[in-house]
Amino acid sequence: MYLTTEIKKEIFEKYGKNVTDTGSTEGQVALFTFRIKHLSEHLKRNKKDVFTQRSLVRLVGKRRKLLDYLKETDILRYREIIKQLNLRK
Repeated sequence: MYLTTEIKKEIFEKYGKNVTDTGSTEGQVALFTFRIKHLSEHLKRNKKDVFTQRSLVRLVGKRRKLLDYLKETDILRYREIIKQLNLRK
């Protein structure tokens, strides 16, 4: 599987507050970004996979909601996570 426990720990250690804090907004956004990148690559190879396309759209929506929440509550943390993940140009 593409998303192992070690990869999750690494993501939460790098972007979250610590490894055990899996509920932090930054950690969740980073995890969703990793999954979105993986699904995008899958859809480039398998253009007719409608179920994966639907899952990708749902993940992008979830990430957008989390980023909107972070933007409303703490703009500095929002700007930092955007810069770290290279989400905006």
